[in-house]
Amino acid sequence: MRRIDAIGISFGIFIAGGLVYLSLHLFGLDDQSAGIWSQAFLVAGLVGWLATYAIRATRNNMTYHQQRQNYDQAFFQKRLDELSAEELAKIQSEIEQGK
Repeated sequence: MRRIDAIGISFGIFIAGGLVYLSLHLFGLDDQSAGIWSQAFLVAGLVGWLATYAIRATRNNMTYHQQRQNYDQAFFQKRLDELSAEELAKIQSEIEQGK
């Protein structure tokens, strides 16, 4: 994530919090109640985001893990393509002997 993206997300969250506060204030809540509820929505959103992050991290479903897996597959496929037929047959016979 670039720095400008982080600034944009932070600014968006700030604006969204203000809009929630103004909406709640327009629906008849007093200043203090609207502030408390807008903070509650912010905390709930933050906890929800952290939960999705934790789930992706524990399942290794992060961008880095996917890029690493794609790289490893491409690397081994390239090495496999570089093998001659004799070398491939030798490796296959070694695998069969190991079983």
